[in-house]
Parts: sequence; C-alpha cells; structure tokens
Amino acid sequence: MKVKRQSKILEIIRNNEICTQEELAERLNAEGFNVTQATVSRDIRELGITKISAGRGRQKYGVISNDDGLVNEKFKRVFKDGVTSIDFAGNIIVIKTLTGMAMAVAAALDAMENTEIIGTIAGDDTVFCVTKDEEKAVKLIERLKEV
Repeated sequence: MKVKRQSKILEIIRNNEICTQEELAERLNAEGFNVTQATVSRDIRELGITKISAGRGRQKYGVISNDDGLVNEKFKRVFKDGVTSIDFAGNIIVIKTLTGMAMAVAAALDAMENTEIIGTIAGDDTVFCVTKDEEKAVKLIERLKEV
C-alpha cells in the first residue's frame, strides 16, 4: 500500500500544482488513500520531494533530479516493484505493470530522464514508450532490466 500511495503522490505532484501537505492529503483521500497530514509529511520526506517555485512568489511541491545524475532510489523502487515484464516491437517498448501501477511506473520512467524516450503513455497496467529507433529501444530495455 505504501508503494502505491507514494507512486500516487509522485503522479499528483507531477500533474498538479500542489502547494500544501493538506492539499496533497485531500487529493490522496479523494483517490481512495486514507491518509493524514503526518503520513503525507513522512512520504514527502522519504521521496525527497521539495518545494520549488511556482511563479509569482508561490511555491509548490516538486521532484528535483539529483545533481550527480543518479536516479532517486524511490523511483527505482517504484519501477522495480511495479513492473512485471518489458518487451518491444520496433521502436515501441511495452511495459506491463501490476494493476493500477502504470501511471506511477511512467512517472518514475520520466523522472529517470532517459534520453532515448520520445514519449510515454500509461494506462492501468501498461506503459508504452516510444524511442527514435529500434537500436535506442534495445539500449533502453537493457538499462531498465538492470533496475
């Protein structure tokens, strides 16, 4: 449950301007996660989420990539825990996930800043990644399987 909740947190802050822990808790509760502000605070700390500029003097929650280019361990864990299989056809990579985990896996994949990926689309249990060519798809799959 914790992995799913933390995956949902990453998805929410990537797709919405969330400015307070209370606002994040409300969104999570609306998504079916029974959380308190204390739980949200702990998850924010564990995920390494921080406040970033939202413009006009406002701040929102965001995920900052590590300066040394290493992928945050939380993203790796979401990816590792959520993925059931990876395959490809030409330049399209198909990632099968546990039910309900595709959006979180796609968010983790995007956070990994894979330069081979042109774009990702996530459903409920499947993520499609498009690369420029088959060679880049094979290279990416090799790296993803290491995770």
